[in-house]
Amino acid sequence: MEYRRVGDTDLVVSEIAFGCGGNAGLMVRGSAVEQERIVARALELGITYFDNSPDYGNCIAEENLGRVLRTLKARPLLNSKVEIRAENLGDVADHVVRSTEASLKRLGADYLDMMQIHNGPSKVDPKLEGPVYAQLQIDHYTRPDGAIEGVRRLLDSGKIRYAGFICRGNDADEVRTILDTGLFKLINVPYTLLNPTGGMAKPAGLKVGKDYGNVIGLARDRKASAAIYSPLASGALTDDALAAKPRHALARQEDLESAAARKQREKAMAMSFLARETGTSMAQAAFRFILMNPGVATALGGFSAQDQMEEIAAVSGMKPFDAALMVRLNTVWNVDFKV
Repeated sequence: MEYRRVGDTDLVVSEIAFGCGGNAGLMVRGSAVEQERIVARALELGITYFDNSPDYGNCIAEENLGRVLRTLKARPLLNSKVEIRAENLGDVADHVVRSTEASLKRLGADYLDMMQIHNGPSKVDPKLEGPVYAQLQIDHYTRPDGAIEGVRRLLDSGKIRYAGFICRGNDADEVRTILDTGLFKLINVPYTLLNPTGGMAKPAGLKVGKDYGNVIGLARDRKASAAIYSPLASGALTDDALAAKPRHALARQEDLESAAARKQREKAMAMSFLARETGTSMAQAAFRFILMNPGVATALGGFSAQDQMEEIAAVSGMKPFDAALMVRLNTVWNVDFKV
């Protein structure tokens, strides 16, 4: 395993991280025995950064990771998040502090190495209702009782070492505003073979639902880094997905014959030459592409099983794609996958 520094901090993380989210399902729906065995193997492989959130299984993933780490007597680098919902808008700063303190209790930790706001910044009011939290109007970040104030309190108290936030797309201006405060050192953003706009200008012929505006570059210019979430485009960039095979039993399931699934499969198939010509799996090719970007500190692997984790851990240290493959890759983007 190789390691990268997060921005201008002293935080050094493994290139491959352990994601605890519900899409892969291990830390939410797996058995205690499976969780302990696979986390132990992750540590053996040199994975040092664990990404979590209260939202993953309604706090279950945090509780399970805390239990496993106590059993293993291990203390890797820990990240968790804060979700801000409609009921929290009256005093966002207090909620940020309370939520982080509750995460620490579930994880059995005195501090988080990284805490992130799970709501992406939005120029317009996202009209939060019920459990929805994907975005937060930027005013609720910056106002006196906003998320930034909560982050400052946590940094001052030593309950977190560093802070970050999530990018949800079409939000580059707002991301820049928040990064310019200098308080945030890590953004989480998708950056995939199917939508590379998180780390580059949109290729001219590529059509995307969301343009992430090269926020990885924005972060790097401001001495921050990126962690990549959903690196396999919600599971589309795998050999099993290309073969229309069902996902692992622990993973979040989908209708493989839906129009959306078929479209994703067609796009992924147009990228399959990267795996075929380099002798890797499709998932390995997807992670290899991500780690070519110098603004990326780590890619968050969502693992349902040990063999999946070992497959992805092997990508660390692989050489970048050569120039010829990158020319072909750009060609596929510029014809919008119609090869």
